Parts: sequence; structure tokens; C-alpha cells
Amino acid sequence: MASFTNITYTDTEQAEINQWLTTSSRLQSNPSETTLLETLNTHFSSRTTLLGAKPSKADVALYESLAPAVAKWTPEQRTGEQGLPNIVRHLDFVQNSPLFGLEEKKLVVDPEEILYVKPMVDAKAEKERLKKEKAAAAAGAGGETVLADRSNKGKSVGEKVKEKAGEAKDKVVAAVGGEGAGEQQQKKKEKKEKAPKPQKAPAATAPLSPCLIDLRVGHVLKAIKHPEADSLFVSTIAMGDKEGTDDTDVYEGQVVRTVCSGLNGLVPLEEMQGRYVVVVCNLKPVKMRGIKSCAMVLAASPRLKEGEEDHHAGPVELVTPPEGSKAGERVFFEGWKGDSEGVLNPKKKVWETIQPGFTTTADLAVGFDAGVVKELSKEGEEPKTGVGKLITESGGVCKVKSLTGAVVR
Repeated sequence: MASFTNITYTDTEQAEINQWLTTSSRLQSNPSETTLLETLNTHFSSRTTLLGAKPSKADVALYESLAPAVAKWTPEQRTGEQGLPNIVRHLDFVQNSPLFGLEEKKLVVDPEEILYVKPMVDAKAEKERLKKEKAAAAAGAGGETVLADRSNKGKSVGEKVKEKAGEAKDKVVAAVGGEGAGEQQQKKKEKKEKAPKPQKAPAATAPLSPCLIDLRVGHVLKAIKHPEADSLFVSTIAMGDKEGTDDTDVYEGQVVRTVCSGLNGLVPLEEMQGRYVVVVCNLKPVKMRGIKSCAMVLAASPRLKEGEEDHHAGPVELVTPPEGSKAGERVFFEGWKGDSEGVLNPKKKVWETIQPGFTTTADLAVGFDAGVVKELSKEGEEPKTGVGKLITESGGVCKVKSLTGAVVR
């Protein structure tokens, strides 16, 4: 019998356990899902259990889902160069540790059978290598090294005395030579005036367009309740960022952002786990009750009637990209494809101006109604009209479940 049944878990840990139970169910139906297995192997590279060090029922569920499949893996699949040794180690730990109290072992593991060991990196040698690479790159870029003046080095004492005497003579000549000599010396000392630097032309302002908003497919890897705000979820979402990008982190081997959204009580937490969404990626990050939110999840809600107050009671439906979409895939409105801005300047209010045009159509597609945003047309121009559907690079349409004519934000 498991000996961790009396362990208590925080709300955050309980949410994580629920997520791993969902993952275990997925693996039970498809234990050879490569991407998920690689992510799991990376997760265990620095953890003993799914929660880190604390055992839970999720570890047992994962064992029950994966052990029969792993038992059939070849040695190369287990511990080869492309193998998944951390998964094997975790499953072996679960079946042998008295913490979990398993009665039957489904997996035979030979601790001596290790086909590949990743070579250790000498930190000092690695630092020296990077230093040399940096120096080589600087040389390749045409950088010049300024050498110190050592022209006096190696001169005899007599030569140095003679040089000093010549300098003294020049000073005496300058003193008795009158105004003309002084002017001549002054000219020698005058520095050549620098030409004023040309002023940079101001950057051209991109015309107002919904394409300025960076919309992408996001994959929710984990979602929990905000520890300090009852209405918020805190989601860990992969959205195609490169490693090292501002306001990103690495989770389960993927580059992610943390996103707070006011969906608690409107969307079940279990529906957030592992799902694909559409995210706004270039809003300025903001702190929401102590947690920095670095993007926004798009969702639809009914349009209010004139004079009606918004009590935020829902219903709310998440915008869902088409099946087969990948995290980071660009999303745009038909007829409005173009380059997005970097982080939007809040003072220019691009999002606030464009967002009122976001809506849903009769066939549940998310769209942009150009006629709503009068600022798209310059003075004297015909107003822009028409509704362009929100589509991915691969051509699929982003939709909601049931709301038509809705507000999308």
C-alpha cells in the first residue's frame, strides 16, 4: 500500500497532479507519442518524481500507463544516444520504492546496461573556448586593435636627452618669436572640427492594421489557479518563441511564457490542460497580483446590449485554432496579412483601436469587421468594409464553440 496517502498538497501541486493524470491517460492510449515522451524524459532529467521530490498518485498512474510499453523497448530505446533513460529510471524507482507500494513489477531493468553516457563538459575549458570564439568573431568582423605607443622603448639615454632638449628649444622659440610664432603654434594645436552627424530620419509609422497585432497558436502545457486571485488562471504556454527571448522560460524542454487570464469560474481548469489556443503575443507584459503575464489568451463572450452592464458572468468560449495547428504558427485575418509590430506601445493604443472589430460570424468563425474600426480609413477615403476570417498559415479557420456575433478579446 502506498505510504504517501497522508501527504498534503498545495492547490498548485494538486493542479499539477491533475495535469499529469491527464497526460498519463493520453500515454495509455498512445504510449509511443514521441514528442510527449521526449518532453517527459527532459522533465525527469532534474526530478525524482513528477512533482520534483514529492510522491503522488500521478507517479503511479504514469507507471501503469507506460511500464507495459517500456518493457518492450530495445536497449537502444532505453539508454542509447537517442534513448529515454530518465523515463526508465523513474519507472524503475516507482516499482521498487516502498513509497508507492506496488505489488507487481512490470518492468525488468538492468542497471549495468547503459549504452550511451553524455560526455561531461569541463566548465573551465568551455569558458576558454567561448572566449576564443568571441575573439575570432571580433577579428572576422574587421575589428582593429589599438597598440600602446612604445616608440621611446629601446632608445639610449643620450637620444632621450637630445629629444628633451629639442622640445625645450621649441618652447623658447615660441616664447620670444612674438605673436606670429604664437599663432603658428596655435594652428598646430587646433583640432580639426568634426562635421555634424546627419540626423536620422524618423522611422516610418506602419499604417493601422490588425496585422500589427502578433497573433499565434499557443499550446497550454500547464494551467493552475492563481494563488492570490480567485478569478485568474496562470498558464504555461508554448507559442514559438526562441530560447533567450525576453519574458520567456523553459518548461519541459519547450520555450514558454507565463500568461494570467480571468477565466477561473468561466472555463473549467481541466479544459485548459494541454489544449491549443490563440494568443496575443505583443502586448506589454503586466503584473497581475504579483505574477507577470506576458501574453493574452483570446476568448469570446456575448456582446452586451445597449445600456447593459457587464457582470463578467459568462459564458466564455476560448478561440480554438484548427486541428493540426502547431505552437507558434502565425494567425492573421484574411485580407490583412502583414508584419506584426514588436511590443505594442501602450500610448499608441493599437490594440484598443483594433480589438472592437474582433467578432464571430454565423458559422462560428472568428473574424475582423473592418467597418467597425473607422480609424482604418484616412480622411477623404472610402471607409473600409468587410469581414476577414481569422486563419492560420496553413489555411485553417479559428473558431468558437457556439457564440455568434460575439465580442472577442
